[in-house]
Amino acid sequence: MEWTDEGIVLGVRRHGEANAILEVLTREHGRHLGLARGGAGARLRPVLQPGNGVRVTWRARLDEHLGVYAVEGLKLRAAGLLAQAHAVFGVTHLAALCRLLPERDPHRTAHDMLEAILDHVAEPGLAAALTARFELQLLGELGFGLELDQCAATGARTDLVYVSPKSGRAVSQAAGAPWRDRLLRLPFFLREGASAASPAREEIADALALTGYFLAHRVLEPRGLLLPDARERFIAAALGLPARAASAG
Repeated sequence: MEWTDEGIVLGVRRHGEANAILEVLTREHGRHLGLARGGAGARLRPVLQPGNGVRVTWRARLDEHLGVYAVEGLKLRAAGLLAQAHAVFGVTHLAALCRLLPERDPHRTAHDMLEAILDHVAEPGLAAALTARFELQLLGELGFGLELDQCAATGARTDLVYVSPKSGRAVSQAAGAPWRDRLLRLPFFLREGASAASPAREEIADALALTGYFLAHRVLEPRGLLLPDARERFIAAALGLPARAASAG
């Protein structure tokens, strides 16, 4: 068995004295692990860093085997990421989210969105907005997609400004007004086709509060997990918010 694909390094752990187990989110083969021979050595160590873009060739006798990776660096972002606190926390959080995806199950849109975040990580606000959209996409990939194109109460497709925490469906301003304190705010840039280029900081914070709520209650809590500290620290660093404010909502 053999294939070649491009991917993003999610993590690496030492295996023996010289080798490493490499975890990559590939575009066509999903989240995939393999043995990188020499991965603990000086030549490959800079390549096998979380956030780096790589080309990998995976070989194994049988598909169910761990297999061996041959690795070529494509986008060595890690050194630049280390210089920015929000980027370090962001990569840690995003890698943890990707580990929720079933192993070896292709998720091309998730891969491409992760690539876009990493390509714009030097812009904290944009990286945070793209992360909110990535989390929204991930909810859908895991079977917990939100319905944000139509009001749950009236069927209206305009003026959608809330989301019901119970149903995960959008609610219009008029229908949600009496219960607005119980509803989550829906920023416009999370709507399909909207641009994430320049939302206000408050909108990004609302978006991350929205996706964080559903990640916590629908995905993580049933697995006995909590939202990672890295997420709160990423939001605080990217948006310039106190840590407690970053996790509010």
